[in-house]
Amino acid sequence: MGEDHEHELAGSEKIIRLDEAQLRSHLDRRIVESVEETLNALLGAEADALCGAKRYERSPERVDTRAGHYQRQLQTKAGEVSLKVPKLRTLAFETQIIEHYKRR
Repeated sequence: MGEDHEHELAGSEKIIRLDEAQLRSHLDRRIVESVEETLNALLGAEADALCGAKRYERSPERVDTRAGHYQRQLQTKAGEVSLKVPKLRTLAFETQIIEHYKRR
């Protein structure tokens, strides 16, 4: 039983061993994805507020509709994120989240 037990431990050591660089890279990617997702959700909510209705929602309070979006890169402490900045049909979309022309 002693030899079998040692063999099991040797096998589990290989399972538990982590590649720190790979783990760090994965975590960094997940953080960037989370920051990107959060900023894009905030931009979408801001556009909804300006329009007076959510995307595709019919409402008598609606004052404008979406006209797609454009991509914009933004450098954050977490890394570079790709923003989907909404475009509106008649109103100018001026986000309060990110300063105009600010890239960092």
